[in-house]
Amino acid sequence: MSTSPTRREIDEPARKTPLFGDYDVVVLGGGPAGMTAAASAARAGQRTLLIEHYGFLGGMGTAAGVTNFCGLHANVFGDIQQVVHGDADTLLSRMRALGGLSEPHVMFQGKIAAQAYDNAAFKVAADQLVQESGAAVLFHARAVGVIMRSPSEIDALLIETKSGRLAVTARTYIDCSGDGDMAALAGAPFEKGEGGHDMLYPSTMFRVNGVDPVRAGDAWNHFGRWMDEAIAKGRVFPRKTPIIRPQKNPMEWRANVTQLAMPDGSAVDCTNAEQLSWAEMEGRRQIVDFFEFLRSTAPGFENAYILEIAPQVGVRETRRIVGGYQLTEDDVLQCVGFDDSIGVNGWPIEAHVAGDVVFKFPDIPKVRGYNQLPYRMIVPQVVDNLLVAGRCASMTHMGQSAARVSGACFVMGQAAGTAAAQAHSQGVRVRDIDVAVLQRTLQQDGAFLG
Repeated sequence: MSTSPTRREIDEPARKTPLFGDYDVVVLGGGPAGMTAAASAARAGQRTLLIEHYGFLGGMGTAAGVTNFCGLHANVFGDIQQVVHGDADTLLSRMRALGGLSEPHVMFQGKIAAQAYDNAAFKVAADQLVQESGAAVLFHARAVGVIMRSPSEIDALLIETKSGRLAVTARTYIDCSGDGDMAALAGAPFEKGEGGHDMLYPSTMFRVNGVDPVRAGDAWNHFGRWMDEAIAKGRVFPRKTPIIRPQKNPMEWRANVTQLAMPDGSAVDCTNAEQLSWAEMEGRRQIVDFFEFLRSTAPGFENAYILEIAPQVGVRETRRIVGGYQLTEDDVLQCVGFDDSIGVNGWPIEAHVAGDVVFKFPDIPKVRGYNQLPYRMIVPQVVDNLLVAGRCASMTHMGQSAARVSGACFVMGQAAGTAAAQAHSQGVRVRDIDVAVLQRTLQQDGAFLG
């Protein structure tokens, strides 16, 4: 990877930026958190705009080819149950009607379940969820700046679009960008990784087709052993602990096997344009290399072909805002509860460390298997008319390794949109709402608070 020379600065001329619209709520980012934030705010009567830089919704679930919902379920005293509801139920129902949702599959020797889906079904169902709520959507738009009314209040969000630079204004903003872009631009405190470095490693996902499902059998239970045998013969893999599973069509399998590191071994920082560019090409290189191993080693994969390489790198961790509370590793492993619960997370610690993935589970089946998510974790410090939901919410490095997944993001997003509407109706800052009222509203809308 080349290193850029020291950059000189260019003075941009002053400009008048057209106002695209004035809203009650503006949501940045259309992943699981963003789509539920926009839908819940609009359903509550708020003029809502959802801004997404791709031409479709789903976030990492579609753009990064995850094709697998994690965190919708928890191991509750030995019984695997769906614990994320509300808007998530509506979305799942839509996807099921489109024929694009698999039944949950049990993983890790019966410890937890995940649920595979088809990307196309997720995209269409997400469109339906947001459109039917009454929220407006602006695709192909990226946040590039904010105008502050004061150090604690955002006046306008600046976006770049195919129509040029535009501004949008709102009473409350919700950052669901995944990278905390708007929060960082507004001056909200944030952290990265462990002590400013050592972030979770990203991956590039891919899917293969042409698999013989009969011959492949339960291959997912054997890939680790086959890789160990290859390593003993001198083969090198970017990481251990592969996750390779069939999709709804048993001839199609998804593969989560890559690990994107810089040449010095550190995790790629996906808020760095040069590092992100390096990662995109490195991910495709690793995929081709692993696919050769797959075809030559795994029964049933001899005639398989690469169906799709995800449109972008799968980002696990970048900025995490510092809010009223940071969810911790102990909170996850001890299944901690909070008085200001907005929902639950049932996914374990999933730490993507150098060369491997380390899972840590609560003491199941002796415990309820999920932790509650406090409202305070989506309320940033300093900025009063901003909420932050999704993987950039307020969590420690290890706490985020669990609650960054789609299930928890659905929870945080629905709570954020509902809270914004409540703040407007009560005439208070989002940090000052009556949380008991928020909890009752969420439960009335089908959410499970644990």
